[in-house]
This record gives sequence, structure tokens and C-alpha cells, in this order.
Amino acid sequence: MKNIKSRLNQKPIDRRDFLKLMGAGTGSAILAGCTRPEADNKHDSNNGITGEMTYRTNSSTGDKVSLLGYGCMRLPTSSNESARDSDIQIDQEAVNRSVDYALEHGVNYFDTSPAYCKGASEHAMGIALSRHPRDSYFIATKLSNFAPQTWSRERSIEMYRNSLRELQTDYIDYMLLHGIGMDGMEAYNGRYEDNGIRKFLEDERAAGHIRNLGFSYHGDIKVFDHLLALHDSGEAHWDFVQIQLNYVDWLHAKEINPRNTNAKYLYNELDKRGISVVIMEPLLGGRLASIADGLAAQMKERRPDDSIASWAFRYAGSPERVLTVLSGMTYMEHLQDNLHTYSPLDPVTDDELAFLNRITTLMLEYPTVPCTDCKYCMPCPYGLDIPAIFAHYNKCLNEGRVATDSRDPKYAKARREFLIGYDRSVPKLRQASHCINCGACLSHCPQGIQIPNQLSRIDRYVEQLKQTPS
Repeated sequence: MKNIKSRLNQKPIDRRDFLKLMGAGTGSAILAGCTRPEADNKHDSNNGITGEMTYRTNSSTGDKVSLLGYGCMRLPTSSNESARDSDIQIDQEAVNRSVDYALEHGVNYFDTSPAYCKGASEHAMGIALSRHPRDSYFIATKLSNFAPQTWSRERSIEMYRNSLRELQTDYIDYMLLHGIGMDGMEAYNGRYEDNGIRKFLEDERAAGHIRNLGFSYHGDIKVFDHLLALHDSGEAHWDFVQIQLNYVDWLHAKEINPRNTNAKYLYNELDKRGISVVIMEPLLGGRLASIADGLAAQMKERRPDDSIASWAFRYAGSPERVLTVLSGMTYMEHLQDNLHTYSPLDPVTDDELAFLNRITTLMLEYPTVPCTDCKYCMPCPYGLDIPAIFAHYNKCLNEGRVATDSRDPKYAKARREFLIGYDRSVPKLRQASHCINCGACLSHCPQGIQIPNQLSRIDRYVEQLKQTPS
């Protein structure tokens, strides 16, 4: 295994240093800044929620925000699938039930976008949330003007106005410039500066139509640093910033994707400026909820009653400057598991940080595709279901069902399960064999995956399985 010895010899991150770097001080059993409003403790025997939600204070406005944030990218449909993956209509009743349950158990931050659920997320959340008092929740949405045809001042303002209409509100609590850095400075300037939209949003904040203004970041670090330089000079003021942070990306983001920046740098730059941090991708696109069986067994041995995902959520929620950790929760069991993790938060310990450092080292030896299932690569002009192809391959790899040696006694079973599962999860006309290497997907991937190369690698593996006798 390449470099595994050197990685194992790296000094683990000490919890004291971890919390100190993140501004939390040392030795505290409950992190400073974790404030909780007065409420009676709740106990729900059906889902393991034993206490009250952990809250954090927004340093800019004083908002008391739930550490668990409700991500609205994967709302359920009537076919019991995620609306991110389906053209079927969103199941509004299921959304309403989940929103009601989340609010009842202390979640008050809901994150959506005009781009989520193929444009339907804001509308569904507007219906669900408007049934509750407006001061009982914070709504976050984004100016998702990715396409050049939406860069004009008129089109961008109309997108913003439409968000207000869809969400059935006259103000946005948390407004984000969406995905800055994905296509470099030129795209940032075209989307927000040349058309005066950043200034427009600042004026909307001054008028009270936006309470907090921030941005979410992927990609070119020059754009991230530029926006913080605007903050330093007083030309702009960011109330919060959304970044990708998890126990892999903290120090190893570039090993997953050379275009990414380690979360340690991003977090510390925000922390030293006192800017509240919103966390996205705490599960690295679901990869940290479904890790290799052997690694999962080690986690279960340490915390038998906790899910694999809870390790990542506890890690992401431990730094003091983190305002909320977003989770896209399609099903009620996802919501209940995350409520268990944050009601209240049990911060990571010294020993657990060292353990997660070792887990990360071993995970990096597995050749999974670093896809976060964002679907920005879709639709493929030739009809491939790129995220589904990667998801099947990664799942089989993590579960030990990718075999390369036909002499292995488990080869025949692994071969059969991989091929049958591939045909079931990805229709034949949408499989990797139909990629013509046009490259249309490359510029859209925030993780910088060489998608055609990965599809070719998977297709070669599939052909190898087909040609090898079972």
C-alpha cells in the first residue's frame, strides 16, 4: 500500500491542539460557546434522543442556531426516493412531517437553494415552514446563478425575488453567494461583481430583507482569499461562510481532490476573523457513512450504539466557531440519528481524534472515487448516470465486493454481486461503457474528478469481470 507506513507514522492530531486551533480552548468537557435556550429535557424512547439540542451563537447577529442544520437538497418523493435523484414530484406530506419533527426536537436552521431538487426545494420548504411561526426558524438560501445566462443583473435579481416568493417570506435569514471558486475569479466577477449583485445583496441586508450575508466555497482558493480580503478592508462584511469540513478533508483534502483546500486552513482563516462557520459535506458525500466493513467494525467496537455517520457529525460539530452542520436528510431515520448525535453533542476526545486520524489514513488507501453526489455533472449529454455509476462502485469497494484476483475463493461471488447490482442500480444505456470522453462534465465537478478517466477505469473493470469465467 503506497505511503501507508509514512502516513501511519504521522503524529495524530491531539484534541487539545485541535480545539485550540479551532478557538475552543483546552480541557473543556462542553465546548465554550455551546449555548442552549431554556427547555425541559426530552426523552424519546423511540429514537434514542436523550437530551436537548445543542445550540451555537452567531457572532454577527446573536442568533441561537441549532448545531444540526436541515439540508434541503435531498427531499423525499412519492416514490420513496430522493428528489435529487428523481423527476417524481416531492412528497409534500413527508416533507411537512420531517420539518414538524425537526422543529419539535430543536432544529431551527433550514438550508435550501433554487438549484436543489431540480428547482423544487424552495417551493416545498416554503409550504412546510410557512405552517409555523416565522420567528421559530432560520431559512438559508442561495443566489445560485451558475449559468452564464443568469449572470445579468436582471436575471440574478429575479432569482433572488423568486426565492422570497417560493419560501413565502419577506426576508431571508441566511443568504449565500453560492459555490464561489468553482470556476475561478472570472466566474465570480461575472456572477457577483461586474453586475453589481454583491452590492445589491448588501443593500438588501441594510434594508432588512437579508439578515445575514455570506458565501459557500468550493474550488479556487484565490477566490476564497479574495473575499476574505474584501472583509478585512471593510469593502464587504461576511456574517458567515459555508465550507466543506470532515475528518478526511481537515488535513487530506488535496489527496481527495488536488483542487480542494484543507479544511484546517479554511476554518482557521474564518476563526481568526470571528466569522461563524457553516459546515457542508460532513459525510464527504455519504462516503463517511458507508466506509469499508473492517473500518466500520472498529468504530462499532468503540461506540456500539452509535451509527458510523455519527462519528463524522460529532467531529464536524466539535469546533467552537461552527454555527451549524448541514445534513441532507431524505428519510426520518436520518433525522432521528442526527438528532441523537446533537441532542446534546458529545465532543470528540483526544483518543477519538487519534483514532479518526488512523481511520483516515487507511481510508485513503482505498481507491474509491471522491464523488460527493452533488450532481453538478448532470445531465450528461450522452445520458450516463455518472453519480450512480460511482456510487455503485464505491459501495461495492467499501463492502469488500470488488475482487481483482480470479484465484480468490470469494471472486465468483463478488463478481456476480457487482455485475447484478450494477445492472439494477444503473440502466445499461446509462452505464460507463457509453462515455465517449467528450469532457462536458469536467468543468462542473467541484471535486475536480477526472470523470471520463474514472468512468473508463470502472468500465474496464466491468469488462474484465464479464470476460472472466465465474
